[in-house]
Amino acid sequence: MRVSPSGMGKPPEERLTPRVNAAIIPALLIAEVQEKQLAYRIVGLQVLILLVAAGIMAYGLEGTPQYAIAVLSGGGVSILNSLLLAWRMSRTSKLPHDAHHQLRLMYFYAVERFLAVVALLGICMAVLKFYPLAVLGGFVLGQAVLLVARLLLRIRTEGSLKNVQ
Repeated sequence: MRVSPSGMGKPPEERLTPRVNAAIIPALLIAEVQEKQLAYRIVGLQVLILLVAAGIMAYGLEGTPQYAIAVLSGGGVSILNSLLLAWRMSRTSKLPHDAHHQLRLMYFYAVERFLAVVALLGICMAVLKFYPLAVLGGFVLGQAVLLVARLLLRIRTEGSLKNVQ
């Protein structure tokens, strides 16, 4: 009779399948880390491009600082949306890998992000009385940067991985 590592006299539990959070394939862990890094690099690009757009809005197009603030607030909502996505992505990796649970979390996080965006855009336009077109323009610009940067950085990352293999 084999003794368990705890030394309690019970035989060790034999399993045919790994524990819930066991890493079967190390490449998945590497991909997960790269995905998190990509998410935070995209947030940095969003901040940079929105600052440039607000500067152009305020000083380049004979706009007013109020327009720049409205663009920044709409872009800030988009950045917050991206940060919420990156944060939830990092939290999800620490949870058990049960498919039904992951699906429920995915829906919950999508609704959470949607409601956060609607509430913040409503506050910017209704409560703070920012120019609605500038707020929405900043938000759309931030979301466009999110999509384009995600595509371009993923293509570049996948291309560099193929060269390594």
